[in-house]
Amino acid sequence: MGEGSGERFVELILPAYLLLPGQLLYSDDGDRNHPRMAGERNVKLGKYWDALRSSYWFLPGLMVLFGIVLAFVALALDRSEKLAIGKSWIYTGGPEGARAVLSAIASSTISVAATAFSITIVALQLAASNFGPRLLRNFMQDLGNQIVLGTFISTFLYCLLVLRSIYGEDYNLFVPQLAVTIAMILAIANIGVLIYFIHHASTIIQASHIIGEVAVDLEQTMQRLFPTRLGQGPPDAQPPAMPKDFWVQACPIAAKHTGYLQAIDEQLLLKTACKHDLLLQLPCHLGEFIIAGNPLVMVYPADCGDQKLDDRLNSAFILGRERTEQQDISFPINQLVEIALRALSPGINDPYTAIRCIDRLSAGLSHLAEREFPSPYRYDETGHLRIIAQPMAFEHLVNEAFTQIRHYGQADVVVMKQLLRAIARIASRVSRPQERFALERHAE
Repeated sequence: MGEGSGERFVELILPAYLLLPGQLLYSDDGDRNHPRMAGERNVKLGKYWDALRSSYWFLPGLMVLFGIVLAFVALALDRSEKLAIGKSWIYTGGPEGARAVLSAIASSTISVAATAFSITIVALQLAASNFGPRLLRNFMQDLGNQIVLGTFISTFLYCLLVLRSIYGEDYNLFVPQLAVTIAMILAIANIGVLIYFIHHASTIIQASHIIGEVAVDLEQTMQRLFPTRLGQGPPDAQPPAMPKDFWVQACPIAAKHTGYLQAIDEQLLLKTACKHDLLLQLPCHLGEFIIAGNPLVMVYPADCGDQKLDDRLNSAFILGRERTEQQDISFPINQLVEIALRALSPGINDPYTAIRCIDRLSAGLSHLAEREFPSPYRYDETGHLRIIAQPMAFEHLVNEAFTQIRHYGQADVVVMKQLLRAIARIASRVSRPQERFALERHAE
């Protein structure tokens, strides 16, 4: 790009005040090479927790367990002679009435649960067809649907357990009055949950809600992976020199599994490198598809005969069937781009949904522009270089966000104008020349 073209971009799009150079700021820990990825916590536990959040059985299962415990506790209290409860609000009917009440609550709740589950499946189908199959994971993580399903099923099971304890012979009569009263309270609560579900089901399939949820995921991932700039620091230091014979002497460690690289346990890699006095180079990006047998990490000096070392290094790389936002900042960006591209397709032709995605992308990239990207170099406590990771550049994220939208939306003037406005917003936050150059390229 020539100087004249860059000046035209500045004059036409960006106000003059946006071009003032910003200060280069660093994080408050003062250590530029300190690992700031999610490897500081247990990455594997994070993967398992993410899988549980994305399931429709974990939270409903916990609620069903709570319903079972509640039923046994209520029955135990009813059988206790020390229980003294006022008669003004507690159920005082006979066994036939108690059976009728519990049967009505159980049958109605399981019917509503089946209807709610059917509506949820329809919502998932609509999301897959209109917004892309990768958005299904966000619907699976929806806490509201899981609570609704768990409430209905736990109430049904509670009523069944209480119902089996009622017997009404003349010489041996037992009516769990407290347990039946609790069942009636749960029935009233289920009505409130049903009203909430009707509202929630009609909300979660709206484009604005889906885009907003993905934007929240982007913000949370950014907060987790990138530190906020606080204080003023020195200019960027020169990258350390790699050994001259690195690519000759380094030995590739092959991946043992196939899948998407979801996370890297950086602390485990650092401990392994220090223990064996190694330098590790990671050729893979987070979110990249790894094939079993392909190089996963380069080890220097060569130490390819140690099977335990191979297993330990492989265990530091978390692979899965799909990408997640645990350490992959590009994933929520790609989700917003996918929604925008589907909205711009001739079959849908909804430019205003694409504009919403562009606005969210501009907000996320504006916040990223003000944050320090972690260095790809990791050192041990003695200052020796141990890990060389794949760097994540701001320019790469800008390309991920705008390249496809710019290509498929070029026929829509409104979308193009919104892209230029988004670039102007982001440009007001950047402070490094290479970042500004990437924005100028997209604007031209």
